[in-house]
Amino acid sequence: MPVGPFPARAPSPWAEANKVTEVCGKDGIFQEGNASEHPLDLGPDVLSGDLSTAPKEVDLLIVGAGLSGAVLAERCSKEFGMTSLILDKRDHIGGNCYDYVDSHGIRASKYGAHLFHTNFERVWSYLQSFSEWMPYDHRVRGRVPDCDGVEQVVPIPPVQATVNALFKENIQSDEEMQAWYDKVRVPPPSGEAKNGEEAALSRVGPQLYEKIFKHYTKKQWDKYPEELDASVLLRLPCRTTTDERYFGDTWQALPLRGYTRIFENMLLRDPNISVRVNCDYFAQREAGKLPKYGMLVYTGPIDSYFSQCGMPKLEYRSLHFEESYVEEPDEGFFQEAMVVNYPAANVPFTRIVEYKHMGNQTDAVKNGAVKGSLIAKETSSDVGEPYYPVPNKKNQDLYEKYRELAEKESEVCFVGRLASYKYFNMDQAILNALEIYDSLKETGKLQPKRRPEDFGPGDGPK
Repeated sequence: MPVGPFPARAPSPWAEANKVTEVCGKDGIFQEGNASEHPLDLGPDVLSGDLSTAPKEVDLLIVGAGLSGAVLAERCSKEFGMTSLILDKRDHIGGNCYDYVDSHGIRASKYGAHLFHTNFERVWSYLQSFSEWMPYDHRVRGRVPDCDGVEQVVPIPPVQATVNALFKENIQSDEEMQAWYDKVRVPPPSGEAKNGEEAALSRVGPQLYEKIFKHYTKKQWDKYPEELDASVLLRLPCRTTTDERYFGDTWQALPLRGYTRIFENMLLRDPNISVRVNCDYFAQREAGKLPKYGMLVYTGPIDSYFSQCGMPKLEYRSLHFEESYVEEPDEGFFQEAMVVNYPAANVPFTRIVEYKHMGNQTDAVKNGAVKGSLIAKETSSDVGEPYYPVPNKKNQDLYEKYRELAEKESEVCFVGRLASYKYFNMDQAILNALEIYDSLKETGKLQPKRRPEDFGPGDGPK
């Protein structure tokens, strides 16, 4: 197997396109002398979920300790001295960004690999206060059978090397790659793509569609592209260059001591902010145990909030992670890169993540003291925690009905991925929360400045 770790930086000239060139930012907890690489102990009060020890009155009651809730709590405290109580039914802060150090000493993400990338300078500048960051150019590999059925390890999204390896081409320039695309693309019969399959064929042609996108899409959504809205596949990247980076954003980086540290610096050092995990908002509301509050900030599923209205539930896709520890893989690593996709129909999972490759690993991993490796096989499902909205007209029409209900709740701010039925990238979620805070400064009320769809598409399932 391959020697690792997979390089954190892309080859020149693509690495130079990333404006993060060295370790930057500030980690207050580390600067105060806490050198632990594990998440901090939250303490018995926070972990208890017991509201009897929480403040009896707060300015903001925030449901959800993920990005949206944390940013609003932090901003409202720092700028206005407002108090917040954050409730989360999970046993940790950080939402889906939560990462930890396992028993072997490997930093891992509980809810799948998270890769920070942004074009929003405001977001990048804001995050410098809560973590040190290291430059990182995320690149993905895929195990894909070539035209002779021989499995190849190729860059994804497809670049010149991908097409050459799978179809025995000899493309050597951007112009030759563009000519290949022009040759294989299939225009939609009506002139405009009516579904995902027509969109994909018009973007990448039948060969790449069949090898990389068709069955991978089925595994992600339990629907073939022809059953999905064209917009889902119109975003397929068509690289003509040798740029293997998964993202083209201006700033791309990893938090040096993990994503959880960002939330610890945001929330745990601020006397205006209280947190209770293992605490279900709806159960506490039913029991009449909630404190007095000026405004409710709700980041959970919008259909759960209005469940008493008897409307249908919105559809989500979930992710399941089958983790296993490989005791001593050859050369210390299980696979070629942190993320290896499996687009073929005969493999049940979508990808394998090997956390040991991540550049922000623990000192024990970097020093070679951890001989084994933790891998996670990722499978998409319609059962489990909600991750991704299912993009079709039926769900969008239903969400609009929920949105109408939400707009009538004058004392509730609905914010974030689940409350907006919109997949936000991390930077989009942060910007959305910052703009809602801007509204408070400008109008005296926490409210969105724009509709969720105005942020553009998120990455969605990878």
